[in-house]
Amino acid sequence: MIDYTRFTLDNGLRVIVHEDPTTAMACLNMLYNVGARDESPDKTGFAHLFEHLMFGGSINIPNFDAPLQEVGGENNAFTSNDITNYYITLPAENLETAFWLESDRMLSLAFSEQSLEVQRSVVIEEFKQRYLNQPYGDVWLKLRPLAYKVHPYNWATIGKSISHIEHASMEDVKAFFEQHYVPNNAIMVVTGAVHADRIKSLAEKWFGNIPSKPRRPRNLPQEPQQLEPRREIVVADVPVDSLYLAFHGVDRLHPDYPVMDLLSDILSRGSSSRLYRALVKDQPFFSEVNAYVMGSIDSNLFVIEGKPLQDVSLADAEALLWNQLHIISNEVVGEMELQKVKNKIESTMVFAELSILDKAMNLAFYEALGDANLYNLEVDKYLAVTSDDLKRIANQIFRAENSSTLLYHAKQTTHAE
Repeated sequence: MIDYTRFTLDNGLRVIVHEDPTTAMACLNMLYNVGARDESPDKTGFAHLFEHLMFGGSINIPNFDAPLQEVGGENNAFTSNDITNYYITLPAENLETAFWLESDRMLSLAFSEQSLEVQRSVVIEEFKQRYLNQPYGDVWLKLRPLAYKVHPYNWATIGKSISHIEHASMEDVKAFFEQHYVPNNAIMVVTGAVHADRIKSLAEKWFGNIPSKPRRPRNLPQEPQQLEPRREIVVADVPVDSLYLAFHGVDRLHPDYPVMDLLSDILSRGSSSRLYRALVKDQPFFSEVNAYVMGSIDSNLFVIEGKPLQDVSLADAEALLWNQLHIISNEVVGEMELQKVKNKIESTMVFAELSILDKAMNLAFYEALGDANLYNLEVDKYLAVTSDDLKRIANQIFRAENSSTLLYHAKQTTHAE
């Protein structure tokens, strides 16, 4: 259980404070409720580009990192399809520096052609190195549009195409900032050796005068139910054959989300999981196999991926995976097996409560979902899952007409499909 204090500034900035007297450090986490799903289909990759631009300096502070390093602080950020998250950790006695830095770039980010060109080049290089020039790097550039036809989860966080970043104008960038980087679209969480009264004072001092701005309601198109299987076959310069099965599942707030998540753990978490035991350990057909849920706020994907051994064709490998899915859809999971994965989930969440950064990020994310206290209720939701729930969701998800299959044939070992 994480205790916290919550208040909202007049400009709409939501602030959550968790006091942790066991540390001398503090963390300021700033979540902006904007991700790749908020982009236009013809201007993708902007949320991620902006993550980089936010470190390009403000009008008042040209080098974001320099003053932070002087007070022993560290910072980083990440972008997903749903959110953009920035965090700073530093000695608690220097916390006001973090307030100064974060408020300044929210209010006075420097929009220079030089900064845009520098960060544009960085993102384009990342696109090439991580997504285009790396084996299997383009998986999500192919699997997302295969699985999603309407919803903006259709594209990866990096964007659909390098050209969208290449053609991003200063006008485009400023418009994105004006729409999304406003206090009434942000959640600030402060954790560590702090006191709520002082945080409220600092929040008012550094953020209180930043004006709110009108927010357009998010009106995302809903992905229709998939009614037939989809497939894409790629012959690529990759080390070995690989396959990916993606199934549509429930959204993050759906009561069955913990069921779906535990189902992925039954299949793939650890050396005693079903897929590992059946396909890697007991009868070696795969060099590796994994199952996971994307964790998206809107409709999720349940993904199974594997790399078959050299003497196993992709057709046989795919049949082996489907066989395991049929087993878990038709047989009740034993209580001991279920309890084991529940214990792992519980220990993971308890361990996360030892880190001021993890606590800050989790509180921010659950507040973005609607209420930070949802995090405190999460363990009980997982512990309440039954074997019958697992079987029900397995039958609901693992259907051929609900599947999108991406097959990578290594050029030197191409098999007929």
